[in-house]
Amino acid sequence: MRNTIVFLTAVISLLACKSDKKHMSSENATKVAIEQQSIKKIDVHAHYKYERDYLADFFKKWNMQGVLVDVSIADSVGVNRSWNEYLDHVKAEPNLFYLCSSLIGVGIDNPDFAQKSIERLEQEIHSGARMVKVWKNFGMVTKDASGNFIQIDDARLQPIWDFLKERKIPVMAHIGEPVQAWRPLDDPNNPHYGYYTDHPEYHAYKHPEIPTYETIITARDKWIANNPDLKILCAHLGSMSHDVDMVAERLDKFPNIYVEPAARFGDLVGQDSDKLRALFEKYQDRILFGTDYGTSSPQSEKTTEELKAEEQNLEESYSRLWTYLSTSDSVALRGQKNKGLALSEQILNKFYYQNAADFLKLN
Repeated sequence: MRNTIVFLTAVISLLACKSDKKHMSSENATKVAIEQQSIKKIDVHAHYKYERDYLADFFKKWNMQGVLVDVSIADSVGVNRSWNEYLDHVKAEPNLFYLCSSLIGVGIDNPDFAQKSIERLEQEIHSGARMVKVWKNFGMVTKDASGNFIQIDDARLQPIWDFLKERKIPVMAHIGEPVQAWRPLDDPNNPHYGYYTDHPEYHAYKHPEIPTYETIITARDKWIANNPDLKILCAHLGSMSHDVDMVAERLDKFPNIYVEPAARFGDLVGQDSDKLRALFEKYQDRILFGTDYGTSSPQSEKTTEELKAEEQNLEESYSRLWTYLSTSDSVALRGQKNKGLALSEQILNKFYYQNAADFLKLN
């Protein structure tokens, strides 16, 4: 009888212990969720050109600010930009959004090209621009009067870099494309399959006149080396997202560059998680959070149901990235699937907020 009582007591104790552990586990999960939401965030690469009624509340809910990155696109009429729309956003929500201007090489042969570009940038810096973007027009699209593709290390651009260095304004550089742009597009699971299907003009494989990937990256590296005092944020992991060793090599070689992974998380998920975690740990002060998310059409062209679906998709997209970065859970992204990075709270704080705040001198 005594042995039976002892046994029952032990069983009750064990069940109570398991119940306590389960309760503690639930409490810890809640605590972690609260901590995740309490981390401040800056999406350093955003394109919310068109306003949304939900957008301000969405950013506040995510404890997030955004850098509205202008893009200059030349067409038969002129150069299209998002600058004026971004100015309106910042005037309406000055605590949520920051501005990034842009530079394009159209008209580079004109003797006053550099001076006029500097005058415009000076005005836009005065209006609040904290960064200037250059993108894949350099190297892949824009040509000079001689019919040559303008590379980012073109000497005619140097006065502009000197001006930005003097003003201590950094450059966001989207130079080149993922190496897959120069490869056949035959795998729907390729993270870039959808983009090059929708934007065949950038699928260099079909445009042999476009310089090679190596030519563009070499010119980019030469530009960086020629301007060691210019702070450069290499967008999309410097178009090297397919190989984190290439990213690490450039971070080691060029102390003036930083990187952000906007629209390249699919490439990261397809690589070894432990290796990625090591990259984030080693360069934890030089990797910034960016998404490339934005709005592509006016709100007036959307139905109520479409706007709700758009907001839900945005919520799921930011949440999916958070899961990949902050947990070891399995994550599927752009045809790739892998376990998350489970970054430490210290690294998450730097990645999501502090590195961008320091880079843009927001404090």
